[in-house]
Amino acid sequence: MTKRCHEVDYEIIGESMQLVEVELDPNETVVAEAGAMNYLEQDINFEAKMGDGSEPDSGFFGKMLGAGKRALSGESIFMTHFTNQGSQKRKVAFAAPYPGTILALDLSLYGEELICQKDSFLAAALGTQVTMKFNRRLGTGFFGGEGFILQNLKGDGMVFVHAGGTLIKKELKGETLRVDTGCIVGFTAGIDYDIQRAGSLKSMVFGGEGLFLATLQGHGTVWLQSLPFSRMADRIIAHAPSAGGNDRGEGSVLGGIGRMIGGR
Repeated sequence: MTKRCHEVDYEIIGESMQLVEVELDPNETVVAEAGAMNYLEQDINFEAKMGDGSEPDSGFFGKMLGAGKRALSGESIFMTHFTNQGSQKRKVAFAAPYPGTILALDLSLYGEELICQKDSFLAAALGTQVTMKFNRRLGTGFFGGEGFILQNLKGDGMVFVHAGGTLIKKELKGETLRVDTGCIVGFTAGIDYDIQRAGSLKSMVFGGEGLFLATLQGHGTVWLQSLPFSRMADRIIAHAPSAGGNDRGEGSVLGGIGRMIGGR
């Protein structure tokens, strides 16, 4: 059976600040989110395009519809296509936006579909369909947080997604797993996703775990992350100097900005 996606080779480099180096044969292409590229070798040209290139005959209005969905979710309406236009193998690398782990998946081994957090996608072989998936359930819509808008990756080639901190893989065989919404990286199509109340009223108010949790149930694979970016950002903001404090101190963030503006 002929593959629809380009067959790309890759190597994941690093431990806690990883990047993935993708090797392209002549005329092979990999698509990536805008700004994910780290470096590229000669003969690899890149071009920002409206869409993932999985449906080249979709026409202008089809591409505009897909771009509109990405814009509603806060994503860039363009994706970058990297193509090896030389006569020998060349490499292009994509880096994770914050400390964590890069997960490389062959979609042909997972039912040709992966549902993931919208900010976790890095790159994929040309032919992979990258679309936004809005959960239609009312509870998820109001309380899902990061989990409300997801990305749907479909195809039979390699995809690369990023997890913050440590990556955890869980195999569900009909069980139910309850997770903080921000800790989900992705899951296969056999998993049912919903939002439920975290517990009693006292636990919801004083427990510190949020008001609602994501529930994952069914048969398939789930990938989780130990450090969602939202959690890391909250800790940084909580420990940053306040505007009313020592904002001109030598060690403060605002003091450093002031020195740059003042030319010190």
